Amino acid sequence: MQVFRGFQHAALPRRSALSIGNFDGVHRGHQAMLALLVHEARQRNLPACALTFEPHPRDYFAALAARSELAPPRISTLRDKLDGLQHCGIDYVVVLRFHAALASLGAEDFVARVLVDGLHTRYLLVGDDFRFGARRAGDYALLDAMGAQLGFDVARMNAYEVHARRVSSSAVRQALGAGQMDLAASLLDSPYAISGHVQHGAKLGRELGFPTLNLRFGHASPAAQGIFVARVHGLAASALRAVVSLGRRPSVDESGRVLLEAHLLDWSGDAYGKLVRVELLHKLRDEARYEGLQALTAAIAADVRAARQWFATAGADSP
Repeated sequence: MQVFRGFQHAALPRRSALSIGNFDGVHRGHQAMLALLVHEARQRNLPACALTFEPHPRDYFAALAARSELAPPRISTLRDKLDGLQHCGIDYVVVLRFHAALASLGAEDFVARVLVDGLHTRYLLVGDDFRFGARRAGDYALLDAMGAQLGFDVARMNAYEVHARRVSSSAVRQALGAGQMDLAASLLDSPYAISGHVQHGAKLGRELGFPTLNLRFGHASPAAQGIFVARVHGLAASALRAVVSLGRRPSVDESGRVLLEAHLLDWSGDAYGKLVRVELLHKLRDEARYEGLQALTAAIAADVRAARQWFATAGADSP
């Protein structure tokens, strides 16, 4: 899969089958739509393309209004989003920077300049609630009419449901925010995971007797926060059991920076620089602020015991 930043690239295909979305989480609804896109692309002898945005448009408007609470909690990093799109069989992805010029682009101009002139769209597949252009003025009817004029076919896919529940990024965020990891896994079709390269940290965990692998999340508000039972892939032939902290570490860090810290229960070694995938299986508790390192150490020890107990009972089939 090829990834392009923007559409001003000579290497972009001259014809495409396209779907547009934020694709946060690449959940089962996205997967179903992208499977249909890939099928249509193959039937039409076109490459399958996904157009997505960074930052998330709602992040942009929240920053513009200086109201961070309006930005949605983020499910996926860009790395994980791209991995999910590749897994769906997408041939290339265009990541479009969402900025003032794009936000002010009218719906008709978006179709003409981005979809037709930029991405050479011949087939377009969108969700049933898709809106676009300045003030979200564009809808399916406008796409259908302009497609007939400009030479591309338009289709839309109805909402995807699992057990009578609409699958959406909002539903995944709600499940993760509530610590309902089994529900989130059902909506995503796999355990919720975050991947990244292991980075050097302050080594505080090692000093406390609980060394950790550190991953940056890269967004200010992750959809899942707290202490979790987890599995770590990428360091051994099989997944490794772990207890994970994902959040802002209020006891030891006042910067507000989000960090994932994974303490491996039965493994030690040099992991720096390695690419790992961390699956969050079960939430133990929310983050808490502790007065002093002794209290923090005791809490971590209790989390480790709880994680081992979970693997011994509810997680008995896990590695």
